[in-house]
Amino acid sequence: MTMGMKKAEAAGTPVSVEERWEQFYRRGPYALLALSTLISALSVNAFGMTGTETYAAGALVVAALVLQLWWDRIGGGQPLREREQSAASCAYYVVRTVVAFVLTWINPLFAVYAVIGYFDGSYLLPKRAVRPGLLVSSVTMAGSQSGGLPPGSTLQWVLFGGLLLLNGSLTMVFANLGIREAEIAAERTATITELEEANARLEQALAENAGLHAQLLVQAREAGVADERRRLAAEIHDTIAQGLTGIIAQLQVVSGTTDPERAREHLTRAAALARHSLGEARRSVHNLGPAELDHDSLADALEKAVADWGERTGVEARFTVTGTEEVLHDEVAATLLRIAQEALTNTAKHAGAHRAGVTLSYMGDEVTLDVRDDGRGFDPLLPRPRSGSNGFGLGGMRARAERIAGTVTVESEKGGGTAVSARVPLVRHAGAEHHPDRRR
Repeated sequence: MTMGMKKAEAAGTPVSVEERWEQFYRRGPYALLALSTLISALSVNAFGMTGTETYAAGALVVAALVLQLWWDRIGGGQPLREREQSAASCAYYVVRTVVAFVLTWINPLFAVYAVIGYFDGSYLLPKRAVRPGLLVSSVTMAGSQSGGLPPGSTLQWVLFGGLLLLNGSLTMVFANLGIREAEIAAERTATITELEEANARLEQALAENAGLHAQLLVQAREAGVADERRRLAAEIHDTIAQGLTGIIAQLQVVSGTTDPERAREHLTRAAALARHSLGEARRSVHNLGPAELDHDSLADALEKAVADWGERTGVEARFTVTGTEEVLHDEVAATLLRIAQEALTNTAKHAGAHRAGVTLSYMGDEVTLDVRDDGRGFDPLLPRPRSGSNGFGLGGMRARAERIAGTVTVESEKGGGTAVSARVPLVRHAGAEHHPDRRR
């Protein structure tokens, strides 16, 4: 018993059958050689061994021991079941079998050593040589069992023939079992190899996935930063920039009039726009939510925005609500308000309109916002130059709507006015079913 088996048994860990067989393959030849040498030495007189035969047997025993030590050394401690069949393994088996045959010829009791050939032939010999190798071992065993080699009488020959037939049959059984066990061991080794390769591939795939995951995180972070920048730019354009534009317009009127009353009126409007823009700037620092929606619903905020825009531009403006008004999610309400403000700003800048109308429609699972004017119109198919003043116009409105899974369409023709339509999902504010502002 090896130190490893002793530790395993001391620890209460069961030792497998394969491990016990491996110990037999490694230590069995030594034990059987020692046992057969001992009993043969005790039976020298019984078998009438001469001095020459005794010395020859001793030399062969030493040769068998040296052969076994050589075999263990080249094996390097590797289990027999895992060692590949080679010229060295064949030579070891053949020489050992010949030595055992000669020893048994000298003294039949050396068959105790020769029996080892039955057990490990399937691991040491090529598959086609296993049965012939085991057959030689069966000749040695039958000779020993019939009284020694060569048989000395007719009776011994008959006995030898019967025992050879018996041992030959046992040889076939051993051969089949050994070959099958070797195949199972080979399959097990191949399975282990495949599992190790699969584990290696899995580890490689996990490493690649980790790299891809890190790359995706970086890309997502970069995309989020870019999207946030666009959102901030659009927010600033829709709030502070529009407020400053309005202030400039009011001051231009003041600079071009000599009427103190009219100048005072436009200065008052400019101051109001400045205060409003300042509030928007402060809000942008916090959460970028429109100040108009702090205390008003979307419909109320739009109604005030349209009225202020009409008063400021002198364009006749009307606001209409259709359907059952809902308390919308903050992001949805803010998006529609900003789109309306941008569309009205574009109308004031480019349309030269006399009338404009804004309609907010609640239609089941979506909300639409329509901004129409009777201005000069334009060809929507022609590319519009991106400038610092209007770079976030139609493109900005579309980007805002797309962020909440909505769309913006534009219908226009030269001389026929313009219609901007935003269509977004109707997402209610949390607790909207019991909100006091929900009305028809």
